[in-house]
Amino acid sequence: MEENNLQCSSVVDGNFEEVPRETAIQFKPPLYRQRYQFVKNLVDQHEPKKVADLGCGDTSLLRLLKVNPCIELLVGVDINEDKLRWRGDSLAPFMGDFLKPRDLNLTIILYHGSVVERDSRLLGFDLITCIELIEHLDSGDLARFPEVVFGYLSPSMIVISTPNSEFNPLFPSVTLRDSDHKFEWTRMEFQTWALYVANRYDYSVEFTGVGEPPAGAENVGYCTQIGIFQKNRGKATEACVSEQHDQHVYKAVFTTSYPSLQQERFFKLVLVNEVSQQVESLRVSHLPRRKEQDGERGDEPKDIGGSKAPVPCFGPVFTEVEKAKIENSPKPFCVGDKFFVPLQRLLAYPRLNRLCANEEMMRSVIADSIPLSSDGSAVVTDLYNYFDEQFEF
Repeated sequence: MEENNLQCSSVVDGNFEEVPRETAIQFKPPLYRQRYQFVKNLVDQHEPKKVADLGCGDTSLLRLLKVNPCIELLVGVDINEDKLRWRGDSLAPFMGDFLKPRDLNLTIILYHGSVVERDSRLLGFDLITCIELIEHLDSGDLARFPEVVFGYLSPSMIVISTPNSEFNPLFPSVTLRDSDHKFEWTRMEFQTWALYVANRYDYSVEFTGVGEPPAGAENVGYCTQIGIFQKNRGKATEACVSEQHDQHVYKAVFTTSYPSLQQERFFKLVLVNEVSQQVESLRVSHLPRRKEQDGERGDEPKDIGGSKAPVPCFGPVFTEVEKAKIENSPKPFCVGDKFFVPLQRLLAYPRLNRLCANEEMMRSVIADSIPLSSDGSAVVTDLYNYFDEQFEF
């Protein structure tokens, strides 16, 4: 399982002290990183919501995947409970995750258990990964593995990686790459097994790999061989769910949830902050013009959001379409020393438009945190504040 990364990489990644460095094959980036990046690229492409890594080991792959915005449930399963407890904290949200919440909820769970045990909490997943796992299974567990993962769990996609034994002669003094490996297959052996499993459980499978062979040895194939299994459409997948939908055999050893805009308190925090920043940006943009117009009434709308200068020079860059939308929205204006920014104007800015669907939604969220006009159609703030006196506009 992936907890043996250090042992596996001791040979495969060229870090084995007993092997002369000049004779060991060097992979750049290291082979284990190539495997993880392969999975991440697949996630970027297919955007699964629920992902489980069987044999997650030190949780390195989970830590890489948790930044993907599409994932809402990320699960790791491993037989080594101590390692799961030790590495769990590295999956918890950091301060930055609270300052900039995700769009979607994310829950991460680590389970202690065997990958050949059935647990209904892993039913209905979009993607299950088994990275350098199957070669650690004895013959009995290997025989049960397809029945559990393909038959019972039956996710939409399964990714399995395993060493390609045809590559091993290129390493100095290597028979098996890890002392815990029960076997290592040739490409033909892996593909024969994979095609049989795919046919039995109604999956299609494609073969690829990572770890390019050196020049002159292309015939041995990739160092790590990979099978990508996809569930064939049209097959009923609910039989196992109804059969044992409350079967919980794994032990949850770590659970954490990330802040997101789907949670009311974080959504309000982000929206109030964005509105405040945009209003302040518009206010500061208006001050030089107001200085020039001292002595005039300030109740006429002042165009401060047009294509020439929608925000100060340090603000975001808008597309022509976005500029036009801002220009065509109600303009901020002053009444005396009060500065008004219509909510419709705020909704024209892309970042706020992404957060709020309409004016009523924005008003209901910010009303108890930001001063509004008497009719609730605009944010109201003082045109001048203490800090303005410290600077010349």
